[in-house]
Amino acid sequence: MALGIQPYKGARDFYPQDKRLQKWLFGILRQTVEKFGYQEYDAPFLEPFDIFAAKSGDELVNEQLYSFEDRGGRKVAIRPEMTPSVSRMVAARRQELPYPLRWYSIPNLWRYERPQRGRSREHYQLNVDIFGVEGIEADAEVIQIADAILKALGAKPGSYKINVNSRLATVQALKDIGIAESELKAAYKLVDKMPKLDKNEFDALLAEQLGADRAAKLRQFLEGQEPPPKIRQLLDVLKAANVETAVYEPSVVRGLDYYTDIVFEVFDTDPKNPRALLGGGRYDGLVELFGAEPLPVVGFGMGDVTLLNFLEGHGLLPALETEVEAVAILIGDVYEAAQPVLETLRGKLNLAVDMTGRKLDKKIQSADKAGVANVIFVGEEEIKSQSVRVKNLASGEEKTVPLSEYTREV
Repeated sequence: MALGIQPYKGARDFYPQDKRLQKWLFGILRQTVEKFGYQEYDAPFLEPFDIFAAKSGDELVNEQLYSFEDRGGRKVAIRPEMTPSVSRMVAARRQELPYPLRWYSIPNLWRYERPQRGRSREHYQLNVDIFGVEGIEADAEVIQIADAILKALGAKPGSYKINVNSRLATVQALKDIGIAESELKAAYKLVDKMPKLDKNEFDALLAEQLGADRAAKLRQFLEGQEPPPKIRQLLDVLKAANVETAVYEPSVVRGLDYYTDIVFEVFDTDPKNPRALLGGGRYDGLVELFGAEPLPVVGFGMGDVTLLNFLEGHGLLPALETEVEAVAILIGDVYEAAQPVLETLRGKLNLAVDMTGRKLDKKIQSADKAGVANVIFVGEEEIKSQSVRVKNLASGEEKTVPLSEYTREV
C-alpha cells in the first residue's frame, strides 16, 4: 500500500508559492515591530508540561495540548503558545537583562483543535511583549503596534476594530452581582460568548446559568457605555497615537488564566471572518511562577491563519513573483565551459540553470510555467564573445547583451 500524500490533519504543507507569501508577511511583521525597538527571540519547540499546566487554562491543557512522556520519563509538551516560554526565559535571567525588554517572536505553535476556517492545529504566531513597564503607556504601545501592522498590510479604516477592557473591572462587576470566586471561570466563558450569539440567545443563556436577577444585572453591566478610568486613559493615549479604531468592550475577558488587567482583541468587521485577528493583555504575575521577582508585562499574539483570511477577504494579498529571476538555457555541450559566465550572472541576479535534456521549446515552456520572466541563452558563441542572449517571455523580445553590461533591468 502506498503511503498517504496528505499532511497531518490540521497541518499545512508550504509549497514555494506558500513560503513566498509567508516570507512577504513575516517581513512586514518584523519590519513593523522592529520600528518600535523590539528584538526577536525564540524558545524550544518542546517545553516541560508544567509550564503550560500552571496558568494556560483548563481547556488548553486538558483538550488542546500535545503532550507525552519522553524516554527519560519526563512529561513534555509541544508549545501551544509562547507566553509561558518567554516568561521562563526572562525569569532565568531576571537580574541580568536590561529593562524594559521589548521582545518578539514568530514561532510555529500546535493545538489539538477541530480544523475550521480561521483555525488549524498548527499555525505561526507573532508574539509581541514588553517587560518592565507598569504604566498604561506599555499597553498602548503594543496595541499601537498591532494597529501599525494592519495598516502596513494595507488594511483600510473600518475593516477592523480594536476592543479593549479591564479584566479587573469585569471581575469586580461579576462579584458585585453575586458571582462567587469559584464561579468566575465559568462566568468568563459566559461573558466571552456575548459577541458570538444574538441578543435573545445570549439572554436565555444568562438566565439559564445565572438566574433572572443576576442575568439582568450582568446584562446591564455589559451594555454600559462608560469605560473605567484606566480604559478611558488608554483610549485617550491611543487616540493621540492615531489609533482610531479602539473602543471599550466589557465582554472582552480572554480565555487564558494568566491575564491580570487590561485585555484586548482585534476583530475583522467582515462577518465572513468572525474570529479575532489577535488578542492580548497584561500578565504581570507570570514570571513569579518561575521563582523570579514580580515583573509587569503586556503583550499580544497574532496568528497567521486568521490574518491571511483577513487579507484575502479584503483583497490585500499581493501577487508575488518567483524568486528565480531568469533561467539559463545552455546551447550545446557547454556546461563546464559556461561556468564562468553562470558565476558572473549569479552575481547579478537569481539564476537557475536548466540541466535537463529536453528540447529547447520544452525548456522555454517550463520556465514560463514556473513564472520566470526571462531565459538567458548561453552557447559557444556567447562564451567566446562574453555576452548573453536574453529573451523576455512575456513580450517575446530577444536581444544580445555584453556580459559586463547585464543587469536586472536588462
